Amino acid sequence: MQYGICPLSIVPIRTAPDDSSEMSSQLLYGEHFKVLEHRKKWSKIRTAFDNHEGWAANNQIVLITEDVFQQLDAEKNKKISSDIISHICTDDGMLLPVLLGSMIGSSYLLGHSFEGSHINGLKSKENLVDTAFLYLKAPYLAGGKTPFGIDCSGFTQMVYKINGYTLERKAEIQSKQGEALSFIEESEPGDLAFFDDQDGTIDHVGIILKDNYIIHVNGHVRIDRLDHTGIFNTQEKSYTHKLRVIKKII
Repeated sequence: MQYGICPLSIVPIRTAPDDSSEMSSQLLYGEHFKVLEHRKKWSKIRTAFDNHEGWAANNQIVLITEDVFQQLDAEKNKKISSDIISHICTDDGMLLPVLLGSMIGSSYLLGHSFEGSHINGLKSKENLVDTAFLYLKAPYLAGGKTPFGIDCSGFTQMVYKINGYTLERKAEIQSKQGEALSFIEESEPGDLAFFDDQDGTIDHVGIILKDNYIIHVNGHVRIDRLDHTGIFNTQEKSYTHKLRVIKKII
């Protein structure tokens, strides 16, 4: 088996080995992965962080040895960039922008150096809300994971990741994590609220704030009202999402 690491700011993970196929997720700088299948121009990968599978272009990734992969996997208190945008100095003296949530602790493996702000280790639950606010107004992008484009489950996953916790990639799978709460009144800021569609499939998630508010992605990262029915958009004066379950992850 082969292994790899992301050497660029953002690399799309696609559902098929084609530039025009749907983007299911993204690799951020420094994230490592297993290569499940290697072709001339594309590799099917499985990310180490959340086991998400998809296709990445070979000219956007760098292969590493199994020993290096195991070393990265074993690292505790991984260093994660904490500014919306900062810079890596590459081995040829160029500046490479890296975004909030990038794994900058592995920069030395690529011959790069990083001198920006970072965060590592488990943070308190209260810190989740502060991190979530960094993404306010980020536009919706299916498969996105950055302040310049993000989807609902990418948003919750990244907020938790930056604070040292692991969530799965998709909302439906995230909803199987943690402890279910019976009422909104039992929730705390930082808990997750999940919402379903007309067929009962969970397709949306947001982070609960105090005083019955929620921060989530609907067109962009925004704050709306939350009650037992669901999310109420005060601008549209209507409910946009139907509440299914509330989960306490930490």
